[in-house]
Amino acid sequence: MDPPDFESLNLTAQPTPFTYPVCARWRDGSEGSVFHLAHIFLFLGFMGGSGLYGLLYLFTFLTMGFFCSTIWSWSDPCTTDTFLWTFALFGACLGQTLHVSYRLRSVTFEKEFEELYNFMFKKVGVSLTQYGKIVACCEREVQTLERDHCFAVEGKTAIDKLSVLLTGRIRVTVNGEFLHHIYPFQFLDSPEWDSLRPSEEGIFQVTLRAENRCRYVTWRRKKLYLLFAKHRYLAKIFALVVRNDIADKLYSLNDKAFDSSGYRYDLRLPSFCHPSNPVMLYSISKLYLKDSLT
Repeated sequence: MDPPDFESLNLTAQPTPFTYPVCARWRDGSEGSVFHLAHIFLFLGFMGGSGLYGLLYLFTFLTMGFFCSTIWSWSDPCTTDTFLWTFALFGACLGQTLHVSYRLRSVTFEKEFEELYNFMFKKVGVSLTQYGKIVACCEREVQTLERDHCFAVEGKTAIDKLSVLLTGRIRVTVNGEFLHHIYPFQFLDSPEWDSLRPSEEGIFQVTLRAENRCRYVTWRRKKLYLLFAKHRYLAKIFALVVRNDIADKLYSLNDKAFDSSGYRYDLRLPSFCHPSNPVMLYSISKLYLKDSLT
């Protein structure tokens, strides 16, 4: 028996180069309506905006889109991997939708807090999430002040909180003389709050008495400053709304301030600029404006 001729035998296997399969021919017709509906939902979903409502819009449409894709892939027996991936994405988007819905539910408020948000905080750009932190700082409690009861007594009550009137009307007096009223969605103690630094203490210089049954929300001074330390944006918002409230009260007082001769005071001028002589008042006003410009 002759030995085999190994030189004539090629025992080395030549590797076959990998080539991606190319479509031999395009399929006639189009996919079913479920396939197109899935991509329409995905297209609409990726047009969602920001914020919680934007996220809810986004994940809701993505959930519907991947659900339709799951149905389409299930109808084709050759796309098991496609079915598994689309089903996994459907489950993830559904979970996100439920999570965002829960977060939206968690930032809903009682009617009085909703009205406060719409009247005071919404117009300055505070989101519901940020407002939730403000409400949590007051422990979601609304206080009640009965008729003829005092919120603060001149020379006795300490300045240790910041409050907003929700319903009712408060009468403000000093030395027994009427100054002005406080109406719903106005601060009860904005001048006192703004007059003190965080480390300072003080007492009310006016008396605040309820003319009817009042409801108000109050924030303790220390808790509010802790909130400001964590969220500087909220500190700026409160500074804005408090000083705007002070300006409104100042202008309301300016319209009611008259001396014994019937001439109106201008409370925007220094206290020594309240003469009864209109000529002197005009001269001092010009001098005050000149000094302000220089």
